[in-house]
Amino acid sequence: MSRPIIDAHLHLWELDDADTAAGGGDAPKAYAWLGPQHGILHRSHGAREAHDALAGGGVENAVLVQADDTAADTAAMLAVAQESPWVLGVVGWIRLDDPTGARAALDLLGAETKFKGIRHLVHDDPRPDFLELPAVRESLEAVAASGLAFDVPDAFPGHLDQTVQLARDLDSLTVVLDHLGKPPRSDEQAMPSWQRDFRALAELPRTVAKISGLFIPGLPYTADALRQVWDEALEAFGPERLMFGGDWPISRLGGSYGETAGPLFELISTLSDSEQEAVLHGTAARVYQLGDDH
Repeated sequence: MSRPIIDAHLHLWELDDADTAAGGGDAPKAYAWLGPQHGILHRSHGAREAHDALAGGGVENAVLVQADDTAADTAAMLAVAQESPWVLGVVGWIRLDDPTGARAALDLLGAETKFKGIRHLVHDDPRPDFLELPAVRESLEAVAASGLAFDVPDAFPGHLDQTVQLARDLDSLTVVLDHLGKPPRSDEQAMPSWQRDFRALAELPRTVAKISGLFIPGLPYTADALRQVWDEALEAFGPERLMFGGDWPISRLGGSYGETAGPLFELISTLSDSEQEAVLHGTAARVYQLGDDH
């Protein structure tokens, strides 16, 4: 690698300040998906700890990705990005089911030079057809016109086929499939369904995928254990449309940053130098428009 590795998928959250930032009172609970049942994740994970974790894994730069469907989460990431040269970009949130509000938010966020993409926690949204809603489609047209990417998390099983249709219908929108769409490594019977939709998405030119978030508690997490989905991703997307993501701090469920990134780096190391550069740096820099200096 001639250029620093970019971790294209890093989260931060400050639980002590979250409810206050969200408005308190009757406002929706910030990070409502996160509770004591999540063990070591149920505490604040801030920028200093994140930077130290990255350094321990030999990674210099990162893209921050939203972990809450709130403007407060996005504002907090942008504040960190302004003060942290190692943060190259932010994938935040806007209210996609309100096209007027979405356009206003895009206009406002357009002044933020490190704002690079949009994401919504579709897997936690109570509307199973979220990506098909006319209002959401209208907002995503505005996202595409703004030149921003759209990340889709945890797509399989409920939203991967919808993601395919979205990418077909809005062919000017860059769609980023987080965590390879969450392949069902624990369910061999479900794998063909994931594989079918995954390949269908890869056939569309403005789609990319993240090699990230593949740890499943109770399953082996080694290069050999991940090789099936790695080979599938490599064949479907090619290295020029794949990017590495550490998924910290969610990855802490599987070990330290180095321990969870290690199997991914081992797989990536089997590629040629130019292909490794694409997965570890080039794809993220291109998709999120991180600049030639990075």
